[in-house]
Amino acid sequence: MKHRALIFLLAVFMLSMAASSLAQEKSLASTPPMGWNSWNKFACNVSEDLIRQIADAMVASGLKDAGYQYIVIDDCWQVERDGRGNIVADPKRFPSGMKALADYVHANGLKFGLYSDTGTKTCQGRPGSRGYEFQDARQYAAWGVDYLKYDWCSTSTQDAPSSYALMRAALDASGRAIVFSICEWGNSKPWLWGRSAGNLWRTTGDITDKWEGKVKWPDGNCCAYGMTDILDMQVGLESFAGPGHWNDPDMLEVGNGGMTTAEYRAHFSLWAILAAPLIAGNDLRDMKPEIREILANKEVIAVDQDPLGNQGRRVRKNGNLEVWSKPMQDGNRAVVLLNRGTEDAEITVAWEDVGYPAHLEARVRDLWQAKHLGKFTGKFSATVAPHSVVMVTVKP
Repeated sequence: MKHRALIFLLAVFMLSMAASSLAQEKSLASTPPMGWNSWNKFACNVSEDLIRQIADAMVASGLKDAGYQYIVIDDCWQVERDGRGNIVADPKRFPSGMKALADYVHANGLKFGLYSDTGTKTCQGRPGSRGYEFQDARQYAAWGVDYLKYDWCSTSTQDAPSSYALMRAALDASGRAIVFSICEWGNSKPWLWGRSAGNLWRTTGDITDKWEGKVKWPDGNCCAYGMTDILDMQVGLESFAGPGHWNDPDMLEVGNGGMTTAEYRAHFSLWAILAAPLIAGNDLRDMKPEIREILANKEVIAVDQDPLGNQGRRVRKNGNLEVWSKPMQDGNRAVVLLNRGTEDAEITVAWEDVGYPAHLEARVRDLWQAKHLGKFTGKFSATVAPHSVVMVTVKP
């Protein structure tokens, strides 16, 4: 009897732990995370003054009200470990310390994030977390960290699933709810295993501020990818995304100067239909009105943040002309008509492409023009400019 009772108690404990883990997964990143990261614009040029100003700008610009939450400092904030092995922030760039900076971000009604690496060193040669996972996680929790981006440099023979699972366990043991962003560039197909460790996982190499094309790194290694190249790499991954676990096609380049306004509008629309994390990477302190209007478009953001958590997929491709569709919780469809070509083109979405019967009458609303376009039966067509999109919702 005692043996049976012990087995019963063990089973109850295991079920309790599983339920707790599932509840945490659902509560953390229940919709794709929205925020800002320092890397795309500032690289290693980070400081507490910059982060405070960005936090202020996120509030003043209306992006906080639009749903952006996280202020994430990428690589180069850390310089060494002290005699006890604790990670040390750069005292010149962050003289007040990370706890005070996190407190400032939190006082703005925002959340605070940091970057580290699974290896011995970060991608910029700063101290990584290998061998210090639990110590670092405790330190992050003490500082008030809400989000950890975890890179994949200097990893030698490490196994990615095990390395990320180790830090996930360390974060769970820290006592603080911390969103965990896996950043191993899609090398080991993290969509197959990432859900058990992280809340989001990079599916590709780094994005670069271009419509298309590869760019080699200064050391000659390959590659950073243009926006549409990364888009193509998302095809077929839609079944792996959902509340608490998201495919991450990398951060937004909107506003960094390498693309046109129309291309940035397409970039943002496509990331929204993909249910991708919306992590801005521009200088929020100095945004042109048209850039702010892209990042703050609440109707497009609502597509990304739809609580059903479906990732959109490409439902039609004819050369440079594509149709992407995403089922929404209310039964409607969000649709992006994408023209990757160099001339105006008419693009049609048929209702059967998006799972509706051909005889259905539906209302169509343009999300960038913020206006209803009327009722249509069977299909909807629009002329789409080069390197541009028309984004609509289709409501039966």
